[in-house]
Amino acid sequence: MNKSRKFAAYPVIILLLLLFSASTHAQISDEADVYTDKIKVISVGALVGTNFCQVDGDNYAGYYKMGLNVGGIGYLRLHHNLALSFELLYSQKGAKDNGARYLPSDSATLITKYSIDLPTAEIPVMLNYFDKHKSHFGLGVAYSRLLNTAEKVETYPTYNIDVNKYPFRSDGLDIVASAQMHVWKGLFFNVRFQYGAVPLRTYSPPDVSRSQKQFNNLWSVRIMYVFL
Repeated sequence: MNKSRKFAAYPVIILLLLLFSASTHAQISDEADVYTDKIKVISVGALVGTNFCQVDGDNYAGYYKMGLNVGGIGYLRLHHNLALSFELLYSQKGAKDNGARYLPSDSATLITKYSIDLPTAEIPVMLNYFDKHKSHFGLGVAYSRLLNTAEKVETYPTYNIDVNKYPFRSDGLDIVASAQMHVWKGLFFNVRFQYGAVPLRTYSPPDVSRSQKQFNNLWSVRIMYVFL
């Protein structure tokens, strides 16, 4: 499938979900919805927070890379305790060193600085279960599109590593698990775990990576406000 057909499919999917939500709404009785005591099928909000990231498959371990996670969210109510959520995010992913390491391919050369910067536009879609206190737990997938890439390597002694020969995938897909704790009115505290369902790249620089395939691995901590 070419790119134009692939992107054209997204509005169709969203339209089908909206139609499904409308038909479900017709069957819902007058019970409290997930936010208020009035029936409300659609709710929207804004969120902001921080990513703590690493890339599985590089020469490092630990969530040392921090990035922004900001955007909007919408809910489609399916039942009094079930709702689909859709987000549109700007999310900074990647990896960062936590100290000098020897090259996997050369034990006489140190990597003194290393980082991967992967700013993305992201669309997570999740199914959420709400408890009686409006806190909710979700599971779903997140499609992402790379906006830019930057990979930096500094070594001692100087060792020429051409990381541009190993490009990252433009499109990504992650599995997402999320928990939102209701704080007050429309305010929620959110913790989320996200892991790559497909690799960031299938061929990585052997001079700095432990394996050919690399995967996103991150936690996000966010504040969310849903407008009632």
